[in-house]
This record gives sequence, C-alpha cells and structure tokens, in this order.
Amino acid sequence: MASCFRGPLPGRRSLPVLLLLLRVSLAQERAAAAAMSLLSGYFGTKSRYEEVNQHLLRDPLSLGPPDPGYLLPSAACAPLQLRALIRHGTRFPTEKQIRKLGQLHRLLRSQERPCPAAQRLARWDMWYQPDMDGKLAPKGRLDMEQLAWRLAARFPGLLSPQRRFAFASSSKHRCVDSSAAFRKGLQLALQRQPPARDIENETTKINDKLMRFFDHCEKFVTCVEENATAMYEVDAFKQGPEMKKVLEKIAATLCVPVRDLNADLVQVAFFTCSFELAIKNVNSPWCSLFNEDDAKVLEYLNDLKQYWKRGYGYDINSRSSCILFQDIFKHLDKAIAESKRRGVGFCDFARELSPGTPRERKTAKRRYQGLGPLTASHPDTMGHCRCSMPISSPVILQFGHAETLQPLLALMGFFKDEEPLAANNYEKQMHRKFRSGRIVPYASNLIFVLYHCDQAKTPEEEYQVQILLNEKLLPFPHSEETVSLYTDLKNHYKDILQNCHFSEECKLSKTNDTSTDEL
Repeated sequence: MASCFRGPLPGRRSLPVLLLLLRVSLAQERAAAAAMSLLSGYFGTKSRYEEVNQHLLRDPLSLGPPDPGYLLPSAACAPLQLRALIRHGTRFPTEKQIRKLGQLHRLLRSQERPCPAAQRLARWDMWYQPDMDGKLAPKGRLDMEQLAWRLAARFPGLLSPQRRFAFASSSKHRCVDSSAAFRKGLQLALQRQPPARDIENETTKINDKLMRFFDHCEKFVTCVEENATAMYEVDAFKQGPEMKKVLEKIAATLCVPVRDLNADLVQVAFFTCSFELAIKNVNSPWCSLFNEDDAKVLEYLNDLKQYWKRGYGYDINSRSSCILFQDIFKHLDKAIAESKRRGVGFCDFARELSPGTPRERKTAKRRYQGLGPLTASHPDTMGHCRCSMPISSPVILQFGHAETLQPLLALMGFFKDEEPLAANNYEKQMHRKFRSGRIVPYASNLIFVLYHCDQAKTPEEEYQVQILLNEKLLPFPHSEETVSLYTDLKNHYKDILQNCHFSEECKLSKTNDTSTDEL
C-alpha cells in the first residue's frame, strides 16, 4: 500500500507544478487587468460610469469622498428643487456597430495564414445580435437603480415618499427602460419610509421635444446631421498620420493587408473592448490589440465627432438646446414663486409655536400638512424650519442621451478649450478639457439643485444654486465657484434666456445650400 504514495498518479500534476501554474495564471490576470486599466479611461462616450467615480468599483452605493475646497450653501439653506438630466445606462452596441463588428470578425475567420492574434479573435464568440440594437443592458439597469439609491441618500429631503416626482424620457427604449430601472431603485431606497408608495409604477412622460431637441431642429439636421461635409475634421483625422500609424499596427498584428482595414473597423474593435468591459466586466481579447497610445488616438477620434456634432464645433449644436435650458429655468422660477407664496407664512407659523408642547406641534402639523413636510433633517423640530418649501414640482427626473447633455453643457460654457479640436492639433490637445468620456459616460447626470436660505441677509441671497455633473459639484464658468446666487446665474445667462428662441435658431434660411459657412 505504501507504494501507492511514492509519486504523483498518472495524469496528475504535482503540487509545485499546480502552484506554478496558479502563479502564472494570477500574473496573467494582473497583467490583463493592468492593461485594461490603461485603456478604460479612453473609451469616450462608451465609457462606464465607474471611470468618473472610481469609488463605485469598491462600493456602488457609496457617495464617495467629499469634494475638498468646494463651497456649500450654509446650514440655513435647504434644497427646494432638484432637476436631473440623466443619460441612459450602459447599452448594447447599435445594429450598425454590430454589423461592422461582424464584418471584421468574418475577415479574421477567413484568414488562412497562421496568425496568433487573428486566430484568437476568430475563436471569440460573436454573441452580439442585430436585435440588441442599442437596448439597455442588464448592467445599464443596475446603473440606474444604484444612481437612484445614491441620489436618495444625497438628497433625503427631496427624494422622499412625501414628495411629488415628475418623470420624463426620450422615446428611445433605452431611455424609457432607464427611467423604469431608476424608479425601481428609488422604490427600494424609500421602501422603509412612510407612507407606502408605488413609485415603480408611476408614469413616465415621453418628451422628445426636450430630450431629443436635436431631432426637431431643422437647421441642425440639415446642416450638421445630414451634411456630409460637416464632419470634415473627423474625416481628415481618419486619414491623418496618427490614425495611419494605429491602422498599420493593427493590420500587422492581425496579419491582414492595410487595405482590408479602415478607421471605422479599427474603431469598432476598440469599442468592442469597451462594450465587453461595460456590459460584462471582462477583459475582452479585442483589448489586446491596443496599447495606451492607440487608445489616446481613438479617444481623440471620438471626441472630434462629439465636438463637431454635439459640442462647440458649430453654434447650432448648442443653440438647439436652448429650449431645454429655458425649460430648466422656467421651473426654477416657478419653484421660487411658489415658495414665496406658500412657504414663508408656514415657516413663520412654525417658529411661533416652537418650542411648543407636543400637542401644539401635532395640531400645527395637522393644520398645515397639505403644504408638505416641514423638513427632511428635522421633521419634528419646527423651530429649525429648515424646510424645502412646498412646491408643485420639487423633483424632476428626465432621461435622455449623451446628445442631450453635451449640447446643453456647451451652451452653458463648460469644458471649452481655448483652441478648437481639429484634425491637425492632436498633440496640442493632449490636455484638453473636452473629453467626452469624462463628461458624458453611460449613466452620466447633470443635476441642478435650487436652495432656499431662510436666514439670508439680503433678498438676493435667499435662493442659491449648485450644479452637479456625475454627482460631483461643478464650478460655474462665470465665477469658478460651486455655488451661485440664483439672481447672478440668471444674469450671467440673460442672453440665452431672453434671446435664444428655438424656432428662430433652428429655422433654415431660404438660400441655405447645406454648406457649413453659416455654422
């Protein structure tokens, strides 16, 4: 019997060999993870939300560290209204992208020459189907549910069961589904708070006029969207030296003639790397084709398109969003007007009773319960009266696209570089402000928060505003501060509020020949 244990059984490896293989496997995994971390910051609009909030990789419900040095409204201020513009969550590739990927995959599968890289990708399971066509992925639903949890934790006084929520969405299924997933997350976040409420089944209004304003702007559609020459800088960069270098490298890696590839096929391979990470959280074999220098070039190609089609490239890109911008301020104005009419007397009455007896406070609550909750942080301490004044639309949540947020941010002057992005200034723009992956990744969100400060020293200080982009305070372009008096903000954007008329901005001149001269 002792002879049975003299050595390893046939077909089995010894423990040292297994340990060695384990070390090799772990080393390969670490190397792949390191390589992925070098690429993941350059996926542009195909970036996962965690790239701009790295702490969410550790805890998806964490609010993250506080922003150092950023101003906050004083303790005497309470949120009055929240308006959130939210890009849909992580989605599947579009049918067009899937077709291009299928074309590239067939090319590699038809390879007869021995080529390790091409063979590895040829064996890759082409699991994307045309009917996925930009639909919300399961990860995208999770993006929305978790965002709802975090916003409920960040703004408990507004996102509470007692409040009225107004939901709106683009007609695209990925946005409608994002709204549903957000409502589900909000339902779960608030389920322990009375009164019971079926938030998950509340109605979402379809509003393409605001969420897809670009589709309704004739000048944008004709002069940019359908104009073959409008993307001149993008097309020029595809033929430029930076892209040529990437193209030649990928062709050599895949053992195919350069003539069989083009910038679009290389870009779809790069996007597949990003989709696999965002949707499945895996390091795709497609990622092995690229290094960080390649990724920077391909990010710039994507940013060029965003810049010239949705950003500062042409005035109509941003001016077409003035209809949404003005709607935001219309609701802010309405909230202020309602709080002045309905809230001040209520708070004064509450102060008069405090510190009244429990019975007196109970009577006061019953008498004024129609005006809304006293305060989120001190619901039973009426003397503090740090209430979010009762208004008809305290929370407005709208679900759209990167194409909804990017023009609006440009209209407001955010992320504007001194020099326009162009095909011939790639090196100069290495440290540009306009990086779409840091601005509008999946699930990106732009949030306007209006505060009422009931102990303000002047009428101007009574209402203040903050803006958050992707849950981080955003300094205002006119002041570089993260809080602004509402009167100052309206004054800064006075021209847009008074003189940017959607119908006039989007009207084509009779002599228009789809040239880009007037853009």
